[in-house]
Parts: sequence; structure tokens; C-alpha cells
Amino acid sequence: MSKKDNNFVAQAGILAAAGIISRVIGLLYRGPLNAIIGPLGLGYYQAAYSFYTIVLLISSYSIPSAISKVIAQKLAVREYRNAHRIFLCAMMYVLVVGGAASLLLFFGAGLFVSEEAVPVLRVLAPTIFVYGMLGVLRGYFQAHKSMAQTSVSQILEQIANAGVSIGCACLFIRISFGSLEVPEDAGLQARRAVLGAMGSATGTGAGVLVALLFVGGVYLLNRRMIHRRIAKDRHVETESYGQILRTITLVVVPFILSTAVYNLCSPVNNYVYNKLLPALTQTDSVTSYYNYGIFDGQARTLSGIPIAFASAMASAMIPSIAQLVAAREIDEAREKIGVAVRSTMVISIPCAVGLFVLAKPITHLLFGGTGEELELSARMLMALCVSIIFYALSTLSSSILQGMGKVNTPIVNSTIALIVQTVVLVVLLFFTPLDLYGMAIANTVYAVVVSVLNQWSVRKTVAYRQEWYRTFLIPTLACIFMGASAWAVYEGLYLLTDSMRISVIPAVAVAAAVYFVMLILMGGLTERELRAFPKGYLMVKLAKKLHLLHS
Repeated sequence: MSKKDNNFVAQAGILAAAGIISRVIGLLYRGPLNAIIGPLGLGYYQAAYSFYTIVLLISSYSIPSAISKVIAQKLAVREYRNAHRIFLCAMMYVLVVGGAASLLLFFGAGLFVSEEAVPVLRVLAPTIFVYGMLGVLRGYFQAHKSMAQTSVSQILEQIANAGVSIGCACLFIRISFGSLEVPEDAGLQARRAVLGAMGSATGTGAGVLVALLFVGGVYLLNRRMIHRRIAKDRHVETESYGQILRTITLVVVPFILSTAVYNLCSPVNNYVYNKLLPALTQTDSVTSYYNYGIFDGQARTLSGIPIAFASAMASAMIPSIAQLVAAREIDEAREKIGVAVRSTMVISIPCAVGLFVLAKPITHLLFGGTGEELELSARMLMALCVSIIFYALSTLSSSILQGMGKVNTPIVNSTIALIVQTVVLVVLLFFTPLDLYGMAIANTVYAVVVSVLNQWSVRKTVAYRQEWYRTFLIPTLACIFMGASAWAVYEGLYLLTDSMRISVIPAVAVAAAVYFVMLILMGGLTERELRAFPKGYLMVKLAKKLHLLHS
């Protein structure tokens, strides 16, 4: 592995670490939030959030990846002036598009969600406008292969989100009801849940605003250096803003469509489960929102944590692959794809196995919950665990294709997968008693179809042949030992303490240690590959002390 690969994995690792930290913060505040607003409040929030996400995806969400790709291509040939003009033009683009999207979501909220969730969606609407500016700034720094700004801003975003979400949820409920006690009347319970969801939505916007202020401040601190570099640019040809806008549009639109279609799975499933199913089967809508809050607000939230590494690796891949393809260095591009896939699977596979084995205690640790609510949430998490591996692989492969210029291919593949999963979902919900299990199966089907189609497209584009033994087989074998150890430690401690919270933390620690040892002993990672991870030299030092690696 070259120094470039080391830096590439390290940058992705920094972004992944920040993504995981921010998701853990998000999980830690979900417990107190769930205690305040309940599964029904989470259901209203998740229903509004899924449609907010789609409008965000269409308007602004793909901006960091798209802008990093366009700017990286200019930086590769030292066209600093044109790179900065792209940045300015992108900022103008998101101000217009993001503003229009926010207004559409605010005034058209009733078109997307049921009446109860409309106020929640309206609170979320202005966040889209703010996120557009944040996305351009993140993409600008990512194009320079600097992930620190994005990483720190993600953590600050989640800290602000957590504090404001809990604070506003309490405040809104207290103002309306005078206390946090849950009323006995079902109508008042629904009203209380809506107010709590609105508080959580306020936190989402506050988090994005704090992140924007941080990244904007970093940009202003570096403004003199940026302009000095532009002044030294000796390239004669300066692109007009009209040309740049056309370039941005041609790159951004496929990115937007690809990301939007890829993430349509959740809103489609939300619509089928919360609107279509109750309307056609006379199911109580409050019950469906309660169940959906457990499935999407708890189980899917937990299953999404490991995908943070794949998302980070994907963000690091796009500018790197774009530069290599632009320079026609296809062999190095193939090597980098292999490094990215292996690194992602080494993290994703043990996460999936660990969440499966310890689903119930982990759910209890983070969300509290007891009785039927805890059992249902844990079973849903177990049902989603296989999808973690395939979502990680499909997220990474979509970005690889985009970096290689095949921006339309992920759109086609995601569309095919969405059609397949929707058919599966409708059949399972309407013609079997599986209910939420049908949602979990459909989610997994979607991830599998996308990852298979994407992998085939990557192979066809750059003649990439996936290495299976060290990428998939060894991590899976190591996970067998890891899962058995985690289960044994947890069950043993639980017999002694009768506490899931006390028992699960040592079980997780033992699982991580066993996986690390078995992975190294089986040859899953070499010393070079270990060093490529953030603080990898410490892992190498530890492995040598344990005589897992030879000096």
C-alpha cells in the first residue's frame, strides 16, 4: 500500500470517526428524547424527516460530493482561479435552489405527510436552505482532501442537535401542558407527541446552523491564503460563470438524482406503511405511527451507525477517483477501489454481527424501553443486520461509479432496486402477517440489489475483479469467534448482575478484542493496512506486543 493509499484511508478514517462519533451522540440523545416524546412522537418526527430528507436530497444533500468532484478536477491541474469560481457559483446555486426547496416544503407540507406531522415538517423546512451553504463549504474542503472541517462540523452539528432537540421538546410540551406528564386522553397524547416532534425538528435545524457557522469561520480564516494562491495562478483560460453553472448542473443533477433515488426507499416505505396500509386495511394510524417510530426511529437508526464508515470512505473516494481517472491512472484507481472495499468490509461485517448478537441489550442501553417495545425494537434490529453489510457496499460502490464519471449508472441501479423492493414490500404487507418484518426484508432486498448491480457496473467499467478471501471470508470467520465471545460474556454477566446495561459494555469490549486478534491471526489485515487507519501505528504497536505481528 502506497503513501497515497495510506493518506486516502486515513482521511476516510477521520471522516468515519467523526461520522461514528456524531451518530453515537445522536443515539445517546435519542434515549432521553424517546423518554420525553415516546415512540409516537418519534413516529411523527421520522415520518416528517423522511420527506424532508427527499427534498433535501433533491436540492442540496449531494452538493458536497458533486462540488468536491468538480473542484478536485481543477485542482489536479492547478487551476486555482477556476476552482474558486466553481465554489462561488455553487454557493449562488444552492441559495436559489435551497430557498425554493424550503418554501416548497413549508407551504406544501400537507402534500407529503398526514395532518398530524405537517407542523413537524414545517419546522424542518428552513433547514434545507441552511444546509445548502454548509454542503458547498464541506465540498470545497473535501476537494482539497481535507476532511477535518467536515468531521468537526459533523460532531458540532450533532451536539447542538442533541441539546436543542431535548431542550425544545421539553419546552414546547411544558408551555402547552404545564408539565411533562403524559395525559390519559388519546387525543392529548397525540398533540403532546406532535409538540415533542416539533422540538426535535428544531434541534435538527439548530445543529446545521452551528455547523455552518463553524465551517464558514474556517473558510474566512483561510481566505487570504486562498486568494494568494489564486493570484499566483498562471492559467490563461478563465471559465465564465455561465460555463461553470452548466458544468455544475451537468454534474450536480446526476448526483442529486442518484442520491435521491438511492434514499427514496425510506419515504416510499413510510408512505406505504403509514398512509396506504391504514387506508386500505382500516388500521389505526396512531398504531402505525407508533410501530414506525420503533422501526425507523430505533432499529434503523442503530443499523445506520456502521454505514458511517462507508459514507466517509465514499466521500474520500470521489475526489481521489476523479483525479485518477482524469489522469488515466486506471491501475491505481483499481488498487484504490480494492483498499476502500476491504477497509469498509473489515468494519461493516463485525458491526452487523455484533448488533445481531447483542441487539436487545444495545437497544435497551441506548433507548431504554421495556417489555413489548424493547422486544419489538430488538427483533427489528436483528432483522436489519444483514442489510448493514450490503448498504455499506452499495454506498461505497455508488460513489466509486460517480468518481469514475458513470454518474447515471447508480441512478439506473437504484431505480431497479427501488421497484423490486417496493413490489416485495407491498406483497409482504398486504398478503402476509409479517408487518414490520416485511419492512425489514424489503430494506435488505433493496440493499442487496443495489450492491450487486453496482459491483457489476464497476467491474465492467474498469475491469475490477473483487478479491473475496481477505475482504469477505476472513472477516466473516473472525466474526464467528467474536459473536460467540460476545454472547458468552453477556449471558454470563447477566446471570450474575441481572442488568443488561452493566453486562453489555464488557461484552462489546471483549468482542472488539477477539475480532482484532482473530483478524490479524488469519491474515485479514497486514501491518501496512493497519498503519493506514487513523492512529494505526498504535494498533500495530499493540499487535506486536501481543506477538500477533512480527517486528
